[in-house]
Amino acid sequence: MKFNFKFNLKREIRIVAALLVVIGIIAFTEGRQDELVVGDVRVRMDNVNGNHFLDEQDIVTLMDFDQVAMKGARFSEVNMREVERKIKRQPFIQDAQLYSDLKGNIIVRASLRRPVARIVRNDGPDGYIADDGTIMPVSEKFTSRVVLVSGSYVPAMLKQKNLSTTEEGRVLMHVIETIRDDEFWSAQIAQLNIDSKMNITMLPQVGNERIEFGKPERVEQKFNKLMIFYKEILPRMGWNKYSRVNLEYEDQIVAE
Repeated sequence: MKFNFKFNLKREIRIVAALLVVIGIIAFTEGRQDELVVGDVRVRMDNVNGNHFLDEQDIVTLMDFDQVAMKGARFSEVNMREVERKIKRQPFIQDAQLYSDLKGNIIVRASLRRPVARIVRNDGPDGYIADDGTIMPVSEKFTSRVVLVSGSYVPAMLKQKNLSTTEEGRVLMHVIETIRDDEFWSAQIAQLNIDSKMNITMLPQVGNERIEFGKPERVEQKFNKLMIFYKEILPRMGWNKYSRVNLEYEDQIVAE
């Protein structure tokens, strides 16, 4: 294979000139930023719709940043990366970025983790499971209406810190996400009780039946069977007819 390459002096000069202009702009911008002095702190929060664990003032507090003392100081005296790290250490924060505008204001753009389930326990504080699997603490400011998770498996779950890092956690997240993403299930399934062997029993919002889901496997198939139970069996037999529904057997629904 042959390559034809022709050296074009004018083209090469234009490329070098363009690179020098870019380098010059970067150097000029950095120099101007070093000369800027700190103004106000302005917080922009993403993913806050129905998600009020933190507000703008909480973000400023997380910065551990004395704005009064630092106002007027040069940006070269502020360790922006360290301030950013302080914000990211908060479990409710999924990501945070700090930068300055041309007027010297510090802009904080923070995105919040969104809870998909609440962990309830008798021997310690409750917690939340975020949509990325992170285990978060509860908040005194806000309570999210999500499915509850309880049972003897909870201590092992809490040790994982993030459910997405283990196979057990990922399959459990799949069950929780299936409930969250479906309008009917998110309204009907109130609680998941998980025993030490990861057998799941679901408690509904409406009805007296205990739903024996079993291990978090064949998830779609089990939810399809449960939908048949709610759409075809209960309307004929009555919502208070059964106290137990078992979905563990393949191609069967056991209702008693």
